[in-house]
Parts: sequence; structure tokens; C-alpha cells
Amino acid sequence: MYGLIGKFIAAEGQRDALIDILLEGMASLPGCFSYVVARDPQDASAIWITEVWDNAESHRASLELPSVQQAIARGRPLIAGMERIAETAPAGGHGLAKEPL
Repeated sequence: MYGLIGKFIAAEGQRDALIDILLEGMASLPGCFSYVVARDPQDASAIWITEVWDNAESHRASLELPSVQQAIARGRPLIAGMERIAETAPAGGHGLAKEPL
């Protein structure tokens, strides 16, 4: 498995709008086991994204999907900053789907 943990900083007052965009159309990404978008309770602009994929290639391929390309185009103006915090190799866990979403 392949995992990513990232952090977005939304433009002032745009966090919820950016979250909505990040969540649209993410229910059926080939190879995606988990895609979680979370508000940072300590920072009103920060968003954490935690992803688990069957492999890194599935993640890369997802970035070319029309729904993801549209979300990127709509979300980009709402992003003030972003960081790739970590790549991980998930071993499994409670709540982690056994089949891709």
C-alpha cells in the first residue's frame, strides 16, 4: 500500500469551500482505499488530507482523472499553501477498506 499525508492552507475564509471541492467526486477513485479530509482544530485555515492507495501509480493516475482535474482547477485559487508532510507504507488498520473505494 501507499499513503500520503498532506496539509493545505486555505486562503482566508475559504477553508470550508476548499473542503467541499476536495470531497466532491472522491468516492470512486480507482485504487483508493481511504481519502480523509479533516479540519485542523488549532488553525482555522489548515486542512489535513490523509490518503491510502493500493500503490503509488494509482495515486499518480488519479491526478489525470477529469473529476480530479476539475477539482484541482476549482480549488487552486482557494489554496494559500500546501505541504507534503509524509509518504507512508500503510500496513493496515481499523477502518481501512480492504477493497478500493
